[in-house]
Amino acid sequence: PDLIDVIIPRGGKSLVARISAEARVPVIKHLDGICHVYIDRAADTQKALDIAFNAKTSRYGTCNTMETLLVHESRAAEILPPLAEKYAGKGVELRGCARTKAILPGIQTATNEDWGTEYLAPILAVKVVDSLAEAIAHINTHGSHHTDSIVTESYTDAQTFLRTVDSASVMVNASTRFADGFEYGLGAEIGISTDKIHVRGPVGLHGLTSQKWVVLGNGQVRG
Repeated sequence: PDLIDVIIPRGGKSLVARISAEARVPVIKHLDGICHVYIDRAADTQKALDIAFNAKTSRYGTCNTMETLLVHESRAAEILPPLAEKYAGKGVELRGCARTKAILPGIQTATNEDWGTEYLAPILAVKVVDSLAEAIAHINTHGSHHTDSIVTESYTDAQTFLRTVDSASVMVNASTRFADGFEYGLGAEIGISTDKIHVRGPVGLHGLTSQKWVVLGNGQVRG
């Protein structure tokens, strides 16, 4: 502690977890990037297809890649078949809930473990949900508080999502792949923190800088 102010561990999950558990100085970390895209009842179809496809297939090995797709039950039959066709073209394996499998019978069955897995691979978990509230509850329960996005044309649904999803980055009508220090204008990114203290989200120079208050007086005293 007398020599080091903060540690930013870079490496595998086991390394980061051990340092976080044993360090005697603050640690800025993220362990998982379990990111979601939720296609809302009021989603624009083309936006939903483009965003869900890009969020998964742009790059597989990054922490801002979508790992679980949530779809409102009123839109699932319309959106899932063409989206599955696009994923098939990229060799993406889909693992779905029972309602997803009713629409896409050829895919794998998702297990409870799938909802909390960062695949870093061409694998995607898919779940059909009844409501925005169910989608938010799923994200806050199974996500890693990294990056989550809603596709919707409803201002009310978008604002509810932004206020209640407890993640470092929350997005409306945009791919999760934009969660990046350079894209946010923070300069070179050191990492993305899912903690709330001392810094949250993409970490650049400003995120590592603490404040020093300098007061210049001319004899002032406090009454």
